Amino acid sequence: MAEGNFADRLMAEVARKRSQVVVGLDPRLERLPADVVGAARAETPRGAAEAMIRFNRAVIEAVAEHAVAVKCQVAFYERYGCEGMRAYAAAICDAREAGLLVVGDVKRSDIASTAEAYAAAHLGGAPGAPDFVADAVTVNPYLGADGVRPFVEAAAAAGGGVFALVKTSNPSSVDVQDAVCDGRPLYERVGSLVEQWGEPYRGESGYSLLGAVVGATFPEELAALRRLMPHTPFLVPGFGAQGAGAEEVRGAFDADGLGAVVNSSRGIIYAWQQPPYREHYGGGRWREAVAAAAADMRRDLWEATH
Repeated sequence: MAEGNFADRLMAEVARKRSQVVVGLDPRLERLPADVVGAARAETPRGAAEAMIRFNRAVIEAVAEHAVAVKCQVAFYERYGCEGMRAYAAAICDAREAGLLVVGDVKRSDIASTAEAYAAAHLGGAPGAPDFVADAVTVNPYLGADGVRPFVEAAAAAGGGVFALVKTSNPSSVDVQDAVCDGRPLYERVGSLVEQWGEPYRGESGYSLLGAVVGATFPEELAALRRLMPHTPFLVPGFGAQGAGAEEVRGAFDADGLGAVVNSSRGIIYAWQQPPYREHYGGGRWREAVAAAAADMRRDLWEATH
C-alpha cells in the first residue's frame, strides 16, 4: 500500500490525468469475447478464472491512460470460488502495475475483531496475506461508527481509503434510504455521520480518506449531499448502463471539478456490444471499443465539470 492520504492521491491523479473515470471490472463469462473465453465455455472454475484474468488484463491495458482507477466487484469473482478469487487478486495486481488505483467493491460491515479482520484482508495494515488488498474498499455503515471505524483506522495506517454507502443508485434504495428520520431522509443522516467520522482523516486536498458511495441516478440528492458533505470524496455509480450521463453527475463535484470519481462498468467493458461502438468496431475490435468508451466518458465528464 502507498503512503500518504488516499484522498490526496486520488485527487492528484484526477488532476494529473484530467480524468474522473473509474472502470468497473465486473466480468461475466457469458458476455466475454470468444477470443478471450476459449476453452472456458464449460464454465469450470479454473477456466472461468483464466478467462477473467485475460479479459481484465486487456481492459486494463485499454483504459489505463483514460481512467484513474478500477473497481472490482468481488461478487463476480467469488461465484467461482478459490479460482475466482485468484482472478480477483490478479486484477488488483495488474491494475496497480498499470498505474491505476484499485477500489475493492466488497461492501463489508461488522464490528470489533471481525471488522478488523475484514479490514486487514482488504486494506492491509496488519500482518497477513496481501492478495486482496486494494487501495480502497466499500463498506456498509448500517452498524454505525463501530462498523466503520476499524476500516478507517486500517486505511489510515496503510494509506488507503474507504467509501461508505450513503445513497445508492438502485431504484429500490428509496424504500430504506429515503425514509424520514428526525425530519430528513435517512441518507442525509448517514451522510452527515460519514462527514463527521471522516473529519480527523482529511488530507491536504481538504478531502477525507473516508468517502461516500452516492448514485448518479438521483442527481438532485447527489447535489444536496455534496453540499452537506464538503470534505467527503464521492464514488459515483450509475453512469452509462444505468442511465445517468455527465449532466446528472455534475452535482457531485466541487467548483474545481474535484471531489468525486464516477464509475462505469458495463458501459465500458462491454462497449462493443452496444451503440455507437458496436457499429464502429464490432466484436473483432472489442479492445478498441473499450478504449474509445473510456476516452469518451473521460472527455464528457471533464467538459461537464470544467
